[in-house]
Amino acid sequence: MKKKLLVTTLALIMLMSVFLTGCGNSNKDGQSQNSQNVGTATKKAASSNSSSNGKKTSVTFWTLSTRQGAVDPAVEEFNATNDKYEVKVSYYDTDGIKDALKVAASSGTLPNMWFNWGGSLGGFYAENGSTYDLTQYAKDNGWSDKFTESSLSLSTYDGKLAGYPTSFNVIGVFYRKDIFEQYGIEIPTTFEEFEAACATLKENGITPISTAGLNGWHVMRFVELLIEYYAGADLHDSMNSFDESYNNDAVIKALTKYKEFVDKGYFPEGFITASPDETHMAVFAGKAAMDIQGQWYDGSIIQNGQDVNNFGAFAFPSGGTNRLSAFVEMTQFKAGNTDEELDASIAFMDLLHSKKFTDTYGEYYNLPLPLKGAEMPAGQPNVPVLLDLGNTNGTFTITDQAFPTEVADALFNVQAAIATNEMTTEEGAAEIANAIEAYKNK
Repeated sequence: MKKKLLVTTLALIMLMSVFLTGCGNSNKDGQSQNSQNVGTATKKAASSNSSSNGKKTSVTFWTLSTRQGAVDPAVEEFNATNDKYEVKVSYYDTDGIKDALKVAASSGTLPNMWFNWGGSLGGFYAENGSTYDLTQYAKDNGWSDKFTESSLSLSTYDGKLAGYPTSFNVIGVFYRKDIFEQYGIEIPTTFEEFEAACATLKENGITPISTAGLNGWHVMRFVELLIEYYAGADLHDSMNSFDESYNNDAVIKALTKYKEFVDKGYFPEGFITASPDETHMAVFAGKAAMDIQGQWYDGSIIQNGQDVNNFGAFAFPSGGTNRLSAFVEMTQFKAGNTDEELDASIAFMDLLHSKKFTDTYGEYYNLPLPLKGAEMPAGQPNVPVLLDLGNTNGTFTITDQAFPTEVADALFNVQAAIATNEMTTEEGAAEIANAIEAYKNK
């Protein structure tokens, strides 16, 4: 059964905790879809520890290629200094890891631990008995004193803790300050001002919004904000919890406005088939002015040699409090792990998310970590801006985590079909509603 993740309330609790105690796929170019890459640290460790492999508990870890800059050094140190355990890591792009995990779950070949998102994405493995139930382990090891309450709650399904929380992410609109200044554009505070900014940018040869339609989730970030604008917060939440139908005037208006943006050229040419792992490239090159991203974008800016002070972030003017979408990330562990494998996996997670590594390789994390007393990352000025906006404005669960996979896929198909004139906006709203009904009746 679909979970109603009360993200707004929980997110506010977490964000308030962070600020009181301490005061987002994607980042770099991903590999091709479904690609796998064994990390350099794994290869090096395999060579240096070949004589002792048989005496160590070896565990496998699948994660995103955008995290390799921090994970490889952690693997190397862990394997070199640990007499009991070793880690072997494989890297995937954003959509590649989703596909690889589904295949592995169906064939019984999941790794010992893997990166995942919350909501329906992580919930799938919990509901199917693929993840280790960490509830008792967390009690025995004082996780309630370590992690924020909300991050543990958002990693829990049917009363069972299904993951080790690694980040809480808030998504806003990143923009090029110099481009806005060049064309006299102020940060828009109303939707009308946002549209006017897009028109000015387009008139001057700048693509207003960098987005990409491959696999649907990046375009979804804009469509869900339009739905929030036309529906309002209460109706939007009710639709996402399936208490109200998606086949309504607000959704039709949102899809119609999305199609208008497509027709006006407010998105890059050919965006429907472009990779979402590359939306940052047009912005960094000055060809596009805005990108809808989370606080990890500061790290991407740094990794790509850009001046982070040349970028700003604001909340999309969706009306009401201008809520931001939000989601959690976590590491999940295989249900069949032995005690030794679980201990090895969690020991590595603790090292990877230690202050030593987050301070040294901060641009590869979605900081701040969901820990009690977590600090804002140094040199990433837009992170506290976004988190403060989430705290002040409120948040809603990002749609592809609020929706089960089959319903999210229906939304993605609708977005593409409307953009390519294969479906009307009225048909699109009906198609999403039909997918929801089919899921509810399954």
